[in-house]
Amino acid sequence: MFDFLEKYIMGPMTKPSQFRMIRAITFAGMTSISFTIVGSMFLILNVLPQAFPVLEGIWAVSFDQISVVYMLANSATIGCIAVYFLIGTAFEYARILAEEDEIDIKPINGVLTALMAMFICIPQLGIVDGAIALLNDPENALINGWTMSGGPARFGATGIFCAFIIAWFSVRIYALCVEKNIVIKLPDVVPDGVARSFTALAPGFLVAIVCMLIQAVFMAFGTDFYSFIAIPFGFVVNIVDTLPGILVIYFLIHALWLVGIHGATIVTSPLQAVALSNLVVNASGGSAIWAGEFNNAFVTVGGSGATLGLTILMLFLAKSEQLKAIGKAEIVPAFFNINEPLIFGLPIVYNPALAIPFMIAPMASATIGYLAISLHIIPSVLVQMPWPTPVGIGAFISCGGSFMAAGVAIVCVLVATLIYFPFFKQYDKQLCEEEAQKLAEEQAAA
Repeated sequence: MFDFLEKYIMGPMTKPSQFRMIRAITFAGMTSISFTIVGSMFLILNVLPQAFPVLEGIWAVSFDQISVVYMLANSATIGCIAVYFLIGTAFEYARILAEEDEIDIKPINGVLTALMAMFICIPQLGIVDGAIALLNDPENALINGWTMSGGPARFGATGIFCAFIIAWFSVRIYALCVEKNIVIKLPDVVPDGVARSFTALAPGFLVAIVCMLIQAVFMAFGTDFYSFIAIPFGFVVNIVDTLPGILVIYFLIHALWLVGIHGATIVTSPLQAVALSNLVVNASGGSAIWAGEFNNAFVTVGGSGATLGLTILMLFLAKSEQLKAIGKAEIVPAFFNINEPLIFGLPIVYNPALAIPFMIAPMASATIGYLAISLHIIPSVLVQMPWPTPVGIGAFISCGGSFMAAGVAIVCVLVATLIYFPFFKQYDKQLCEEEAQKLAEEQAAA
């Protein structure tokens, strides 16, 4: 089984994770999380009366009066999440090219070039009275080429995938110009900081021209760059919103872990953009499953493999000294969804005795979480929580203060524990026999 995983799962999945652009996107996702959490905290103020109707009267004379002000924090973070992804991706991609290819480019210049490209590509153009013009459609909130939805709509979740592409070609053009010496050089007497700023001038012109051509080409086909990119983006969103799609995700995550590769980072990092965009969908009344921290709130409680229950079993029921020791060391981190001591210390990696429950338990938890949301037993995930939030608390806050969501998270843990139990008992028995045999050998040798 491990040979199969190494050949057909590990190889194909690890290669894309080493691509520079994927690494840059992963970096952008991680650096954007803190801002989405900030925005989500203010969103909680708006949704609390929905979870606790008793608060409606209090909110009507207090928070509702100033909601426009405090929700600016939500609009400036989740509402502009594409801008954060663009900045993070462009900065990291430029840094990688500068360090690994030894190209004399500055990440800040790459960021500014990408921002310029984004602002050129966003407006919607069309032919009006025989001339190219910025489109207007007030009924659909389209003003001078900009679709508004509390702010520029394409700054939000709908623009995330476009931000990735814009960051890639902008930084790539900038680096190519520097490599080919297509830059403006100033005399040596000019301060180094001023001279470096001019290295982005020629690439900036070239990026602007490329963006204008992109606008022209898509306009000729009656569409625009953002509308075109929305097609594959919608395909990805649809995949992670189905139970088979989610089960495939968790199979891949844990198949990689079993051969010693951090599957959660490789598989879920590129999907972070979808999880964040679905928060916006759910805040508007949608019911997307893969949103926010659905993963850590309901599925991988205790860490990858949904191992909180296994840790509790080891702490209270283990008879072997090895499992007792690991259970004591892991119990506190497990409540914060950290389980590397378990994965590498038990170990679970390359351990046939625990491979099956390690893969099945999170898939079972994902099924429970999926059904609970899709059948409207609990609300959809509305709030981005820090991934180490303890079991129950994370689900409660993520779903806008739902006690039922906390209960579903606990059910997920119980089901995962039941799945682990027979395998734990067998493995514990095996270790006890090995420890007894080792002790007998030591006594005989003495």
